[in-house]
Amino acid sequence: MAILVDETINAGGGLVTRSGKIVEIIASGQSPSIEVDEISDAGSHVVLPGLINTHHHFYQTLTRAHPEAINKELFDWLKTLYPVWAKIVNRDSFRLATRLALTELLMSGCTTVSDHHYLYPTGIEDAMDIQADEATRIGMRMTLNRGSMDLSVKDGGLPPDSVVQDRQDILADCERVINAFHDPGEGAMLQVALAPCSPFSVTTELMRESADLASKCNCRLHTHLGETHDEDAYCIEKFSCRPVDYLEENGWLNERTWLAHGIHFNDQEISRLGHHGVGVCHCPTSNMVLASGQCRTLELEQAGASVGLGVDGSASNDNSNLMEGVRHALMINRLTYGAAAVTHKDVLRWATEGSAKCLGRNDIGKIDIGYQADLAMYTLDELRFSGAGDALAALVLCGAHRADRVMIGGQWTLIDGNPLGIDVARLRAEHEKAAREFAGSLFK
Repeated sequence: MAILVDETINAGGGLVTRSGKIVEIIASGQSPSIEVDEISDAGSHVVLPGLINTHHHFYQTLTRAHPEAINKELFDWLKTLYPVWAKIVNRDSFRLATRLALTELLMSGCTTVSDHHYLYPTGIEDAMDIQADEATRIGMRMTLNRGSMDLSVKDGGLPPDSVVQDRQDILADCERVINAFHDPGEGAMLQVALAPCSPFSVTTELMRESADLASKCNCRLHTHLGETHDEDAYCIEKFSCRPVDYLEENGWLNERTWLAHGIHFNDQEISRLGHHGVGVCHCPTSNMVLASGQCRTLELEQAGASVGLGVDGSASNDNSNLMEGVRHALMINRLTYGAAAVTHKDVLRWATEGSAKCLGRNDIGKIDIGYQADLAMYTLDELRFSGAGDALAALVLCGAHRADRVMIGGQWTLIDGNPLGIDVARLRAEHEKAAREFAGSLFK
């Protein structure tokens, strides 16, 4: 057994959980000091804190590898897919998209997820309620991102008119969602963040009023920022400033905020982000697929910013597997900084402790006494691991992609690679049918 813990901790004898928390870490050769009701043998497992995905778009599982968008960079990719996504009006299809993404993430070892949902065509105005229901059903922790867009093509934005909402309607529903689902307490299963989509799809008024509401209601803020040079040019043309300046002007440059991508920041901007405690979700797979660039992860951390990981949408990543994203993070960051500068422990830390900090949580992301009992356990019994010397390094370097067991809040949610209470074959068939029906409707 190998366990990812602080190097000063001897955890060779295992862990004890009680009431959803880790209450004891047992040294090698020792026994628990308290009575236990059940023992699970983890002798053949590599044990990690549950992975935490801090940026995704669940609905995009319905449009993976879309033939009209597969070889485009971000703005052209968005212009191609926004009209397609505008037709996602079937609540059952949206529910299946959410369920599939959650299940994929769970099977990869995720215990906490954050989905940035900003698309509200007529028919799925209650998207947050559907996502909360599905996360609760599976037993996963989730930050519900009540996303928004109020700047359409006719007003100089990118999204079509049919998918944007009125600003007052958005803010009213944000308050409703916060009141219904936001639990700021320790061990929370559901929390809420306010998440205007991006500078090129929302008004400055919505950005500013979302920040005010987040402060009033004690929740976090999330948006896409610094993903492409096109975004820089857009902000300079429309707002006469760069994206980080735009954040500051609208009340977002503070510790409540975490950003998706954060690729094209200069040295001065990185220093400001770190000084103000802003987090950045690194999305390595999506960044490579869309050729957006390479996040300056090490400089951001050195400046004081928290760095987490996200898979990003299933139409720019084309899967929802954070363990694969951990490996991609290692590879692209070694390409950026060199082989010795970024280790397997660094990228695993980004996917756990760093991601927890992005979400503003200090009760998950580590294996330590007092933390929530969220664990992801992997076996090294596939051919790809044969001959591996360092078990933790092997997870990343040899390409682990599927957990064997997952525990969330002291409860098993995945055993022998199978999510409890979910018929994976049936889910696959139902989701595939929904995706094919949706694709068929596009070409009539």
